Amino acid sequence: MNRRNFLGTTAALGASAYLAGCSTAQTNQTSKIATPFFIGNPEKVLMPKGKAPRIVVAGGGWGGTVTAKYLRKMSPQAEVVLLERNPVFFSCPISNKWLVDMVDTNFLIQDYLQVSQKYGYQFIQCEILNINRDSRNVITSQGSIEYDYLVIAPGIRYNYEAWFGDDRETANATKARFPAAYIPNSEHFNLKRALHSFKGGDWVMTLPPPPQRCPPSPYERACMIAWYFKTNKIKAKVTILDHKDDVRPIGPGFKQAFRELYKDYIEYVPNAHIQKVDPFNKRIQTAAGDMKFDHAILMAPHQAGDLVWKADGIGINPQGKATGWADVDNKMLTLKKDDRVYVIGDAVGIVSPQFLFYPKSGHIANRHGKIVAAYISERLAGRDPKVSLPDNLCYMMVNGSPREAINVQFDYKINAQGIIEQTQIDYNQRTAAFVAENFKWAGLMFDDMFG
Repeated sequence: MNRRNFLGTTAALGASAYLAGCSTAQTNQTSKIATPFFIGNPEKVLMPKGKAPRIVVAGGGWGGTVTAKYLRKMSPQAEVVLLERNPVFFSCPISNKWLVDMVDTNFLIQDYLQVSQKYGYQFIQCEILNINRDSRNVITSQGSIEYDYLVIAPGIRYNYEAWFGDDRETANATKARFPAAYIPNSEHFNLKRALHSFKGGDWVMTLPPPPQRCPPSPYERACMIAWYFKTNKIKAKVTILDHKDDVRPIGPGFKQAFRELYKDYIEYVPNAHIQKVDPFNKRIQTAAGDMKFDHAILMAPHQAGDLVWKADGIGINPQGKATGWADVDNKMLTLKKDDRVYVIGDAVGIVSPQFLFYPKSGHIANRHGKIVAAYISERLAGRDPKVSLPDNLCYMMVNGSPREAINVQFDYKINAQGIIEQTQIDYNQRTAAFVAENFKWAGLMFDDMFG
């Protein structure tokens, strides 16, 4: 057989084999192929439950991670499982400094799996699809998992429905083009990319109505962006469209920074209630006037994260409408209709007639996590837990050269009538000392969660 005949015969044999394979595949295409074990299936049991009490923590932010760690420390006999959709932790606190390259990415990220192995709890990366409180079951993209106690640490969701109703296309366009970057991770990278490629013009920030995640941080972000424009000689102005009637908290300190450091770079507009947002034509209509922008940070109103809604834990106001926030016992942080389910951090609803909501900050979430870990540990030991309250501390950088920050702290106590009272102390004088304290605080917090 010569070479030409050999190649022709081989090709024919190959084609025959391929066609035979196709024929076989078509014949057997109705047969069920078993999926590999690690490919998730919501219909299967993810982790069979043993005799040990199991606490599932849903959400691995500033509250969820510290809850899982402290539960293992306080109740080593219990099985602790952390469910989180992101593969790595990325911190929102300190991220405003990261946007302008004052810290690098490594300062803000942690590896969930490595930390879980260090402290002996289970970490499962998955999407939580539903929460069934009647059967004490969490349904995830990887399978279902039973619990004895559930801690929901979901952070916030953007209430784009308030702006766009059920118009998902416009909501998605807004999120993709002009991200709020108050939920990690990709939004922060998109915002940083937009900032560092911005050549000048009108940069607009919409601030959501209270309650919102970390109320002073949008003002810090405006200062950091204005400092970046000023330092890099970019002809641009940051317009803050604030739903509130004035800057708060730390109002005098921020307004002094706006006036003394960024009078040509920041314009503050109060009572700018959003009426219409058009991401396609870059226009915003507000009660204080209309704006056209070159780029924007569009923050829709905030609500409790999706998981509280999936657990049917949202409160109802006297008019019969959803409050948007978790309906919890203000001291024990359990759902009012289910004392086996705790909610911590930003998602928590009204806790006091005096100040309504705890600040929705990383510091509060951290404190809630440790408080709830102690509560559950006491219950597992057959004891009634004693009420514990958080504290709060926020540092906000307002200048990059020299580096200066301002500060606010909150303390809480229960008065004789059983009402939680808040004392707020604003430190409006910007100093370099607060910057040093800020980074020390962050280091201590990260060590508390991951160290």
